[in-house]
Amino acid sequence: MTPSTEPHAIIVGAGLAGMVAAAELVEAGKHVTIVEQEPAASFGGQAWWSFGGLFLIDSPEQRRLGVHDSLELARQDWFGTAGFDRDEDHWPKKWAEAYLDFAAGEKRAWLHEKGVRFFPIVGWAERGGYSAGGPGNSVPRFHITWGTGPGVLAPFIRRVQEGVEAGLVTVLHRHRVDELIVDGGAVVGVRGAVLADDPALRGAASNRDVVGEFALRAPAVAVTSGGIGGNHDLVRANWPERLGTPPEFMLSGVPAHVDGRMLGITEKAGARLINGDRMWHYVEGIQNWNPVWPSHGIRILPGPSSLWLDAEGNRLPAPLFPGFDTLGTLEHLRATGHDYSWFVLTEKILEKEFTLSGSEQNPDFTNKDYRLLAKRVGPGAPGPVEAFKQKGADFIVAQTLPELLEGMQRLSDTPLDVDRVERHIRERDREMDNDFTKDAQITALRGARSYRGDKLIRVATPHKLLDPKAGPLIAVKLHVLTRKSLGGIETDLSGRALGADGQPIPGLYAAGEASGFGGGGVHGYRSLEGTFLGGCLFSGRQAGRAIAHL
Repeated sequence: MTPSTEPHAIIVGAGLAGMVAAAELVEAGKHVTIVEQEPAASFGGQAWWSFGGLFLIDSPEQRRLGVHDSLELARQDWFGTAGFDRDEDHWPKKWAEAYLDFAAGEKRAWLHEKGVRFFPIVGWAERGGYSAGGPGNSVPRFHITWGTGPGVLAPFIRRVQEGVEAGLVTVLHRHRVDELIVDGGAVVGVRGAVLADDPALRGAASNRDVVGEFALRAPAVAVTSGGIGGNHDLVRANWPERLGTPPEFMLSGVPAHVDGRMLGITEKAGARLINGDRMWHYVEGIQNWNPVWPSHGIRILPGPSSLWLDAEGNRLPAPLFPGFDTLGTLEHLRATGHDYSWFVLTEKILEKEFTLSGSEQNPDFTNKDYRLLAKRVGPGAPGPVEAFKQKGADFIVAQTLPELLEGMQRLSDTPLDVDRVERHIRERDREMDNDFTKDAQITALRGARSYRGDKLIRVATPHKLLDPKAGPLIAVKLHVLTRKSLGGIETDLSGRALGADGQPIPGLYAAGEASGFGGGGVHGYRSLEGTFLGGCLFSGRQAGRAIAHL
């Protein structure tokens, strides 16, 4: 239903950043219209599918586990990871400082007041493995939301729905914005196509059949439409030389509607796009045996014990171990000329160290099921992991090493040096005979177990891969999985979109991934993990509050 009166603001995109901005406007008693090209089933966008990890600094959860964190340490990690080095990083650096203050300050209390709760064991994602001032988290900061992505979304969707009931919010599904209306240098509305109804389930591709047109006007328009991860052509077009050549074969970690259309449309209205070559893709992607969207991939969130090999059977160099440096590993693997790599592990490692990213892959956390959660510390792999082991196209399970190597050869697109693979496995296993070693990965996994959270549920007891008591042996073929845009619409700290002259474009705002999660690239070249949802929360809040004061 088209609103009968001009709203205070139009929000383009019904993902997390848009929901937060809309919730802030409802709190201020403002009228807002949300336009979204997808059906109502996909309300909430990408965040619904996420694991719900949030970056917090010096939280009660960290302190209870003996983790000593601080704003100073987090700033060291963020800036050492981001590697800001461009003139365009002026606003991204300001956003980074502001977000760190938020994560160390009111973020947890703000979410807690809205009913968001966290799993007591804090995860340690993106560990880095370089010097203290280099990339990676020095301490665990990955706080898993009780309820995963849907749990993060819930309070904001609830507030928006209350706004609908109060007559403050109008939600227009199947409304695709094709143009931002500009009048006298100011953005004053949106124009686009009404798409045909579609019964597509959440995340599934929907039709693009045009059945009408629409135009809406408002004093403010906020673009919260996400990034480009579902559009492989656009990903390849923006692929940076520093990461080698883009893969010919990639999986999608986001639905197809994450297509980047609004970035070009916003640029045509005068906004400046920056850091388009900065992007975040995973190298531990596996083909979903039960896909929802085209090329649907799932990311393995690995512990540090699996042996990582390239397509030819070469062991990856230190510190490119599972969970240490995502983009460093991507850069290395692209230099090999092959689109995939391998994990080699045991059932014992799989049971304790494999977690699959996504709300639907973690029913215990998502459904707040304590009984199911308790099974994570018992024998056997979590149900979704076991399902992939049995049904996934990329999994090989074998009782013997020759059988494993034969299975890897069957799935290989390039000749695999099985003698080299066997040598790497046996060399690694010999290093397990002592509590000390020259193998940096073994040192790292033993060090990880000094953190109580990792020892309890994340890192398997060190053992030989060829230990029959730890078997069977498992190999997993890993693919590049598209995920996040780290660049986007340049904004100031109020979320106002900036033009080529560096000045705010009247009436135009941006938040979430469309703005590089703030400023056009708050993460720089790399992310610390747990910061994508938080970036949507913070940038959406900043934009919503600024618009409310117009």
